[in-house]
Order: sequence, then C-alpha cells, then structure tokens
Amino acid sequence: MDTKREVKRPFVLWFTGLSGSGKSTIAEAVCERLNREKVKLEALDGDRIRDVFPNTGFDKDARMAHIKRVGYLASLLEKNGISVVVSLVSPYEEARAFARGLCSHFIEIYVSTPLAVCEERDVKGLYQKARRGEIKQFTGIDDPYEPPMHAEIVLDTSKQSIDESVHIIMKYIRGSI
Repeated sequence: MDTKREVKRPFVLWFTGLSGSGKSTIAEAVCERLNREKVKLEALDGDRIRDVFPNTGFDKDARMAHIKRVGYLASLLEKNGISVVVSLVSPYEEARAFARGLCSHFIEIYVSTPLAVCEERDVKGLYQKARRGEIKQFTGIDDPYEPPMHAEIVLDTSKQSIDESVHIIMKYIRGSI
C-alpha cells in the first residue's frame, strides 16, 4: 500500500514510449488514482489530441511541433495549479527536452516495453501496416525512437503489471512533489 502524502504542488507526468507500450493504459490508471485523491488534474493523450487536430502530420517536423505545443499547454496548466498527465509517443529527445524546459516539475516516464511486445499488442494492426509499407514514418519501424537518457521513471510493461507501474509512479510523486 502506498504511504499517503498529500501532493502539494502541480506537476507534469510525461509518458513516452512506443505505440502499444502501455503508456495510455498506465496514464489512465494514474489519473484514476490522482482523481480519487482530489488532485486537480488534466490528461493530454496523443490520440485524443490528434482527433482535435486531425491535420497534424507524422513527419519529424510535424511531430516536433506537436510535442512542443503539447508541452507548452502542459506548462500553462501546471503554472495555473493543475497537474498534467501527458501520454505521447514523443519519439525525439529534443522535443521532450523542450517540454521539460517549460515545466517546473516535469517527471518523464519512459515506458520501455520491447518492440516485439508492442507489436504483439497491436490491436489496430499499425505495426503490420508499417512493415508492409502501407504506413510511412511509423515510430520504431521506419522512423526512430530516441529513448530518454534521463527519465525519472523507467517501466517495462512486459515485466511489470499496471498496478505495479502505478505504485512506482505514485511512490515517486509522493517522494518528490
């Protein structure tokens, strides 16, 4: 059981990892826990944001701009007393560093689940389409993913359950915020 300690200041949890790594699933579970604890919170998920801005491209420049915009939005929310949970593939170190630089309490969570496991979980068939060349610039296949060099938390959902991952994150938040 987590030791209860009130979260006293807003923060940004930034989940990054390959498609299918478990980012959104863990982020949602963390949001549920934080909501139960009455933390003022907003969740920014990559798929949902792209639904609002459907013309956001997938080439490197478009991805960089998208990640920077989300980082800016997260920083504004944080500055206004709202904690933020961001779940984006965010494959480029430079863009994640930009977002980190905008935020006061940025916690990078690298969901380092192996590519093979991510491909097994692929309910949308995106990896298969990318391997057949039907989807171009797909992160992990024909577009690079730059793993974080200094993530505060590293998780591997092929070895850790969702509950274990949430416990690790909550323990970190309580120890650092």
